[in-house]
Amino acid sequence: MKPKLSPLNAFAKKRKYYFWYTNPETLDAASIVEGVLNYADFDDVRELIHILGIKKVARIFREQTTNRTRLNYDRKIINFYSAFFNKYA
Repeated sequence: MKPKLSPLNAFAKKRKYYFWYTNPETLDAASIVEGVLNYADFDDVRELIHILGIKKVARIFREQTTNRTRLNYDRKIINFYSAFFNKYA
């Protein structure tokens, strides 16, 4: 019998097209946030925020985009979500 997935991993499993490179059932929160913010439409972003909370999503995003030499986010994504989280989180 398979162990029950967390709500976050169940969310990722339903959207495995964002995580084509790995098994979405085994991803941590930071990887799921990165994949969703990079590739998802805003409805999926809203659902992610509903699951994790806006403050946690913002914290993960800021940790991933602050003081790093290598980023996995497009500059437009960083600009949009920086402004979004500064206003709403």
